[in-house]
Amino acid sequence: MTTFNDRERAFEHKFEHDLELQFKARARKNKLLGLWAAGLMGKTGAAAENYARDIVMADFEKPGDHDVVHTLMHDLAAAGKPTEEHTVRRQGDRLLVEAMKQLMTEVKK
Repeated sequence: MTTFNDRERAFEHKFEHDLELQFKARARKNKLLGLWAAGLMGKTGAAAENYARDIVMADFEKPGDHDVVHTLMHDLAAAGKPTEEHTVRRQGDRLLVEAMKQLMTEVKK
């Protein structure tokens, strides 16, 4: 019975680890997306970092990417850089891959 319990604990641990990794990847993707949008709006340095942090925080308002995408679209339009929803989502997909690569590199260190 102890082998079964060990396996069960191992699966639970892996599940928790995977959820944590997904959360970190999503947050990092949102930060990268915020930095991308900040660059389009001409923000640099601390202003860009602060904007990216605000985008990460916007993700906690509602489940899913809808809140982040629409915040970015609204902000880009207000800055005179209107961007289509599909463009923001596609960039988010690309940056999620990059975020996962970065996290996996950190885990290996």
